[in-house]
Amino acid sequence: MKCHFLVRRLVMLLTGVAAACGAVCAQVPFDRGLKEPVTFVEKGQWITGISVNYSATSQDNYHFFIFEGINGKSYSFKVSPMLMFSFKDNMAAGGRFSYSRSMVKMDSGSLKLSSDLSIFDADHLYSINHNYSMTGAFRNYISLGGSNRFGIFNEIQLQIGGGQSKLANGSGDALSGSYLTNFNVSLGLTPGFIMFLSNYSALEVNVGVLGFNYVHSRSVTDQIYVANLNSNSANFKINLFSITFGVAFYL
Repeated sequence: MKCHFLVRRLVMLLTGVAAACGAVCAQVPFDRGLKEPVTFVEKGQWITGISVNYSATSQDNYHFFIFEGINGKSYSFKVSPMLMFSFKDNMAAGGRFSYSRSMVKMDSGSLKLSSDLSIFDADHLYSINHNYSMTGAFRNYISLGGSNRFGIFNEIQLQIGGGQSKLANGSGDALSGSYLTNFNVSLGLTPGFIMFLSNYSALEVNVGVLGFNYVHSRSVTDQIYVANLNSNSANFKINLFSITFGVAFYL
């Protein structure tokens, strides 16, 4: 009897200890040991920047691979200002505007597979187009290893844009032309790397990895033929052709 009594007391004691430990553990919140994030971009800062691209070419009897006898000229121009505001430490929102214009004028040129097989012959080919877009963006910054100079950011973009283009080929009675308008909407995810060059300027590199796109196009050829095109696409991979380099100012 005495042995059974001691066993019951021991079981009750262990049960009480387990209950007490459970109560204490329930009161202590789980801690992963993560430190408070470093303030990489302070609240109240304005982030601004602008990129300008221009290129021009001129060809005189130019030959390249299957392109022969190209005579003409071309140019392209693009400007894209950006303005964002840091409404909270390491978080910013804003937008950017983009406008681009390009022109191609080809007096003559041929696309040939062999000396006696020509796929396309250009005769006074003229093309001009311009596009514009407005982009809303939200950024979240993360410091690398607690550094105030190196960091990464994740940017979510919503872009709405459109444009027009004209294409004419031939001359006289053989003249043919098309007029094209387009409208597009896209939603994308763009991570990037940032390195501060000074307290107020930084070098940024970003690349698109995820995007949803919708495009509507309408073309009129020779003022007779009308065509409409709607397309949807989704991108779930790194697009190396969307890598962007730029300099931004943090004021």
